[in-house]
Amino acid sequence: MSPETRRKLEQLFSPEQWSVAIEVLETACGSNLPLIEKQGAEGIERVRCAALKLSGGSLEKLQAAVRVAQNDWRDVLVAAGFANSLTAHLAWRGGEGDA
Repeated sequence: MSPETRRKLEQLFSPEQWSVAIEVLETACGSNLPLIEKQGAEGIERVRCAALKLSGGSLEKLQAAVRVAQNDWRDVLVAAGFANSLTAHLAWRGGEGDA
């Protein structure tokens, strides 16, 4: 997980939830997603940011978003509003990109 994505996670979740949220994203929402390998590391970060956005700081919602991503990660991108731009997640995360 990139430092920028981790910072966003730390903004959304309370400190006592950080380790669980990080574990969910790193173990269940990474290179193990179906057909994600062609997207590379930045594609995985995009999906992770989408799941974080959809969570709104709720572990239950984060886990639900990750379950959707495990079936078809494109659905999570659409739901978060990141589907039509390769950089929208960067603007949401607080970096460069178009929102």
